[in-house]
Amino acid sequence: MPMPLEYCQASADFDAFMKDLVATSMIQTSHQAYTMLLAVLQVFRHRLTVAQAIAFANVLPPVLRAIFVSDWDVEAPVKPFVDRDALMKEVRAFRHDHNLSTDTALEDVTVVLRRHVDQAAFERALSQLPQEARGFWLIGQA
Repeated sequence: MPMPLEYCQASADFDAFMKDLVATSMIQTSHQAYTMLLAVLQVFRHRLTVAQAIAFANVLPPVLRAIFVSDWDVEAPVKPFVDRDALMKEVRAFRHDHNLSTDTALEDVTVVLRRHVDQAAFERALSQLPQEARGFWLIGQA
């Protein structure tokens, strides 16, 4: 079997994703955007069971998939979903001294992520998750 194209293209696709995230969020560097991305992904992941998180990860591009599951304590208790303000507070608290997340980090990452995934597969994965998890990836949700 030949190597899947998504793996051959992984670095280029991730570079395109990061450039899009920097431009969309108007953050100055890819390092700052990466910290924001990691914070948003981990805030979401902390609210999923292992099975839910793996199902979600499976629809992400390879590098984003790896970032999503990296440094994961699968024994940690699942956190409840909370309102967007509380989620943003958690995003900003991630690596506080090195985090320059925008006030719209959840929306910024959502917009860019949705541009870089297979929409049908993404929606199918979200449809299997609880309502709050689906709401996390909707633009303008309270």
